[in-house]
Amino acid sequence: MNINRSIQLIGRLITAIIVIGITAFFTPGFNSSSLWILVIGIGVLCIIDFFIGNYTRLFFHPYLKLLIGFVLSGIVLYIVQHAIIGYTLSLLSIVLGAIVYGLVDYMLPNEELNGRKESEVA
Repeated sequence: MNINRSIQLIGRLITAIIVIGITAFFTPGFNSSSLWILVIGIGVLCIIDFFIGNYTRLFFHPYLKLLIGFVLSGIVLYIVQHAIIGYTLSLLSIVLGAIVYGLVDYMLPNEELNGRKESEVA
């Protein structure tokens, strides 16, 4: 089954907005001046993660996808806080946000893995 890349990006964006929004609400040190600043920050995170995942082919194994998703989302969250005014994060909130985003990103379907058999992946 072949997943359209634009549908995949929209699905990741909607999922990331919901998950990181809930994480931002419960995590101390995750501050944004408004809801729209939070949505813009999450959108930038999702787009950067989407392009890194699709054009570098780093997510070739499911468990590696979890590890790389965690590391990349932590780095991108750190960079995004400096790129968007009104979006500040503490170290704890970056780590918690990266854990949550990495787990959710791990559970989302990946176009790379859908075309292969399970024996080819493992």
